[in-house]
Order: sequence, then C-alpha cells, then structure tokens
Amino acid sequence: MEQDLFENTSKADLASQPLAYRMRPRTLDEYIGQQHIIGPGKLLRRAIQADRLSSVIFYGPPGTGKTTLASVIANTTKSAFSTMNAVLSGVKELRYEIDQAKKRLDLYSKRTILFVDEVHRWNKSQQDALLPWVENGTIILIGATTENPFFEVNAALVSRSRIFQLKSLTDDDLFQVARQALSDPERGYGNLDVQFESGALEHLVNVSKGDARSLLNALELAVVTTEKVQRSGQKDLVFISKDAAEQSIQTKAVLYDKEGDYHFDVISAFIKSIRGSDPDAALYWLSKMVDAGEDPRFIFRRMMISACEDIGLADPYAIVVVEADASAYERIGLPEGQFHLAHSALYLATAPKSNSALGYFDALAAVKQESAGTEVPNHLRDASRDAKGFGHGEGYKYPHAYQDHWVAQNYLPSSLQGKVFYQAGHIGYEQKIAGEVARRREAQLESAGEDEFPENLSYSPGDKQRDLWVTRAVSQKSAMLETLRAQVFDAMKFARSDRTLVLNAGLGLLVWEAFRRTPEGLVVAQVRTADQYEAIDHYNSTLDEIQKVKIIKSLDDLDSIEEGIRFEKVIARNAFSGLDGAQSVLDSLRGICTSGAEIMLVQGIPSLGSRLSEFVSDEELRKTLAAAEEKIYGEGKANWKPDELQSMLEKNAKVESFQIKDLVEKRIASSDVIGRWIESSYAPALGLDGDAKRQMCIRVTSKIAGSELCWHHSMVFADLLFK
Repeated sequence: MEQDLFENTSKADLASQPLAYRMRPRTLDEYIGQQHIIGPGKLLRRAIQADRLSSVIFYGPPGTGKTTLASVIANTTKSAFSTMNAVLSGVKELRYEIDQAKKRLDLYSKRTILFVDEVHRWNKSQQDALLPWVENGTIILIGATTENPFFEVNAALVSRSRIFQLKSLTDDDLFQVARQALSDPERGYGNLDVQFESGALEHLVNVSKGDARSLLNALELAVVTTEKVQRSGQKDLVFISKDAAEQSIQTKAVLYDKEGDYHFDVISAFIKSIRGSDPDAALYWLSKMVDAGEDPRFIFRRMMISACEDIGLADPYAIVVVEADASAYERIGLPEGQFHLAHSALYLATAPKSNSALGYFDALAAVKQESAGTEVPNHLRDASRDAKGFGHGEGYKYPHAYQDHWVAQNYLPSSLQGKVFYQAGHIGYEQKIAGEVARRREAQLESAGEDEFPENLSYSPGDKQRDLWVTRAVSQKSAMLETLRAQVFDAMKFARSDRTLVLNAGLGLLVWEAFRRTPEGLVVAQVRTADQYEAIDHYNSTLDEIQKVKIIKSLDDLDSIEEGIRFEKVIARNAFSGLDGAQSVLDSLRGICTSGAEIMLVQGIPSLGSRLSEFVSDEELRKTLAAAEEKIYGEGKANWKPDELQSMLEKNAKVESFQIKDLVEKRIASSDVIGRWIESSYAPALGLDGDAKRQMCIRVTSKIAGSELCWHHSMVFADLLFK
C-alpha cells in the first residue's frame, strides 16, 4: 500500500509508539551513520536530493538504517512511494502494486518507488515477476536485505540495481543516536533530565554492537522503568544507574545464520586467522561459531583442508593432529569436545606455513592447456604389453638399482621439461628437503636428451626508419602520462564511495580514472584554464546529471557543490611551485578533508629535470643559456630540493611513501614553444628585452627547432595520510 510503512501519525499515536519508531529520521540531516554512502557529495545523497533515484538495494545487518533510509527517501521524493514486506507479501500483492504504478505513470506521468523489505525472502519466481517492470522503468525498486544480494537476489535484478552496503554503526554514531533521543522533546526524552551513572550509557552502547534499534529499545526500557524525581521549576530527573542499564539490555544474540552469508564470512575469518598464524583471532572466531551453534564437524572439516592447504609439508603432522582431534570429538562430544576444537585450532595457527600443495593446481592448469597430442615419454610407458613390438619402457632407469635409490631421469613430457609445479618452502620440515629437491631438479634438467632451445629459423637486418617510428609510437608524451597515471593509482586504494578532489586537473587524465574507481562517490576537478574546463565538460555532457564530475576553478567554489563537503582522496598534480606554496596547499586541504584522508602529491622537481642548454651544441650559446638557468633554477621558488619537501610533509602528515621517478618524454621543439620559454624565463633571467630578446630567440630556434628532444621530468610521488 502506498506510504503504509511511513505514513504520518498523530501526536497521540506517536507517543504510543516505541522510541526506536518515534526517533526514525525524517530527513537526510537527521540521519546518523553510513557517511560512506550518504555523506555530503556522495552519489546516493545527490540522487535523493535531486529526486533522481534509480533502483537500489540496501544490504547490511539489522539496525543499521536500511528501512530508515527508505523512509527518508519517502519523505523526500515527489514520486509515489509504496512498501511491501517480502515475508508477508507475494505475487498477488506485487501485481496490485504494479497495476497501480502503471496507472500513475499512464494517467499522471508519476513515477512509483517500491520499497521491498527483506527482498531476499522472495523466491526466484517472485523476483522474476518484478524484473520486467524494473527494467522498463514502471517501478523504481528499493530493496532491503540482511543477506548478500549477490547470492540471495536474482542476478538479473542485481545487475539493474546499485548495491549499497550499510555497516554496523560505530560507537560514536550510537552516542549521537542516544543524544538525539535524549534531547528531542517531541519524539524522545527532551522534556526529562536523563542522567547516567558513570559507565551506564557506555554499557548500553557497547552491548548494542552497532545496532541503533537495540540501543533505543534498551534506552527506552531504562527510562520508563526508572522512577522519576520531580523537581520544582525544573525538568523531572531520571537517573539511570549502571545496574539499571545492565538490566535494560541483555546479552545480544550472536548474528549468525548457518545457512546465511555471515556463516561463510565467519568461517572465512577463522581460516584466514589460522593462515595468518594468529592464535588469538583463531580462538575468537572459533568461539563465535561454537557459541552460535555451528556443527563442530563442519569446523573440523575446514581445519583438515587448512592442514594441507596452509600448513602442508611445513609440518606433515598437522593433518594427523586434526584427524586425531576430530576422531576424539566423535567419541566425546560437547562440551568437553571444545578442548579438541581449540587444540587443533591452536596447533594449526602456531604451525609453520606452506602452500606448496597449490602446485597441484598449476599442474592441473598445464594439463587443461596442453595440446591433445601430448604423450607419455617412451621410457615411462608400460612395458608389460608391447615392449617387443614398440619398445615401450626402453631406456627407463630403475631408481632402486642406484645409490640412494635415485637417478637423474626426466619424468615430464618433453614439452614440459624444466617446468616447476612444486615450490618447496623454507620453513619447518620443507626446509630440510628444499635443497635436495632443487639439486635433483638441476641434475634432471642436465640429463635431458633433447635441446630445449631450438635455433632461430629466420632473420632480418634492422630497419632504421621502422625502428624510429616504433620508438616514437611508444615514447611520446601519452606514454609518459600513462606511466604517471599508473604510478598514482597503483599507490592509492580507493573505495567505490570515496569523494575525490583532483587539483590542477589538466585535461582530465587523472580525473576520469578516479571517476571509474568511485562509481558511488564524487569527483571534483579543479582546473586553471578555459580549455581545461571545456575538455572535461565535453565528456561530462554524456553523463547523467547526478553522475557528472563537478568542475571548479578554485577551492572557494566548493560550497557551490554542497556546503560542508569533505574528501577522502586528493590528487594534487603540480599544485605548487615553492615550499611555501606546498604548505599553503596542505593547509587548505586540511579543512576540506576527512580524518585520515589520503593525499597524493605529484610534483615536478624543476632543479632536477632537463634544461634547454643540454640540447644546444653551440658552446657559446650553451653557456649563455646555462647562466640563465642558474638564476631560473637556483633562485626563487623553483630552488627547492626533494629532501626539503619531504621534511616539510612529515611535519604535516604521515608520509606513507616518498618516491622520485624519472619520466622521459620525446617532444618536438617547435618555434612557438622555444619562443615562450625565452619570453617567460630566459630573457628576464639574462636581462634581455627588445631586439636582444628577439635575437636570442632566433639563435636558439635555428639550433634546435624541429629536433626531437629526449626530455627528462624528475617527479616526486608523495603518498600522505592526514594525521
């Protein structure tokens, strides 16, 4: 029914509702938590504010705000808003909602947003009934689920929806939820003076474990069951002791469904803790599974796999220990069998590790890729049937007839001679056998009967013109910029919902890669020229309004996007000239970045790059240009050294990495470019003007104009985290 879940209620009706219902946020500004998807500038927030929502699925544990976020959308959108619960509704109710949506669209051109709570509860046929109407735009779906939608929701429906994962609220978020409820006089307890004994509210927050509904229910119980103290001329006092808080919120049930997604997440965490040799974490995840009622036989099966996959020959007894503990458990059962679970978990977590058994899968891949004609080597074939006719088995050396029961002999097909599948580890038992395995391999390779390195059957002399063309094709500026982009994005780790600011965005090289990596976030490009603005805006014109890159000319324009916007990532390319400029950039960024934001500074080092004088052969002219360069690069803002920049950055942020890269660009020295260099830098440094400046330009142009220059750019790549 339209708006049935979020319809307005009278004050009297509101007062009778639970606190968690009353305090449900009505607007985005009242919504607490999930800033990674709903914070200022994020895609989902922009879509809600612009009433341009497309089909979405909200996925997360109970109490994280999935239904609440749907209610905020209901209060914001101009579209019709209908709700269904997949547990209580089926195809009949869905058909009714679809018919109503078609009528609204046909008669009033009004869209319909359908919120389906617990959408994973619908079976495949029920979800299929919804698909065509989502696809043709009759319905915009908002699905809410506690289960991984990639497993529990039809792939076709998932492919037509954006997935937003909601996380358990932080303790800070829960304190904010509590303060909101305690200060609101209409919906909460703002008409009371609610005070807490030291540690009482902290206990409620801690035991709620990220669930706002659980916190509000406990807070309500604590308030209504505590006697009020009336005070003349003041609000009634409600003092909640720590004991009352503990009574108001009992131990929360473990979030664990043996058939659900969380089941696989916890067993995964357990095995990864074993693999990472962390016995404390292994015991924690083991306890979580046992406490939730997981079948110990399942846990033992996974430990048996780990004993061979993760420990392997580093400790061949690992599988023996797990098998013995599993057998003992079958005879003993619970609760004493917990000792055997813990014993195996601790043994595996503290054992030396080797994954050399994975060599089997390399061999399996080689089998699948080999040609159909790969045959067993003749000396390894069965000689019992046709040795006389075909000579099968001829040449085989019987190892037991040799010293130490081994002889150098090849056992792989000739096409795989020298192939290594087993990589012996250097820990535990494998450390003892690794050297011998290597020595035997070397001897086997030496004994190979055929030359595995055939001669080349064709040869052509070098073609200088062709070589020059290839060099130009792979070495131009575009190649250098690709290297620069790879260096930046290999170092940075983006979340899909990150907000990214690109300073000195140029024509968009770094902008569009950031855009691709943050589909649910935001990219803001700061440009310096009209040409740069037009280049980025040209690609923007093909995008939907809420997806577009935001273009600004200075940081002062940020408020025009959204007030209070903050960034998780910043890429600053040649954003300053001197160290004072670098300090100014960092000071400006600190006010617009989130805590722990990552900043990538990409800065050319003027004093270390190529100089014009290097490409002039005329000795007199070269000395003249070199004298100008001493002033250009030795004085003023350009005169800074990498270690000075690093020292300054370390005072302002945590420097994750500081690298200097030499990037090479092959460029043609045009007359126009040379003229600009002389005009802007060399002539002022030499004190030239008028005819002297023109003559200098002519002299340099005559020497190198039209030449291909191999220009070196020395670049700093500094990856920073704000403290």
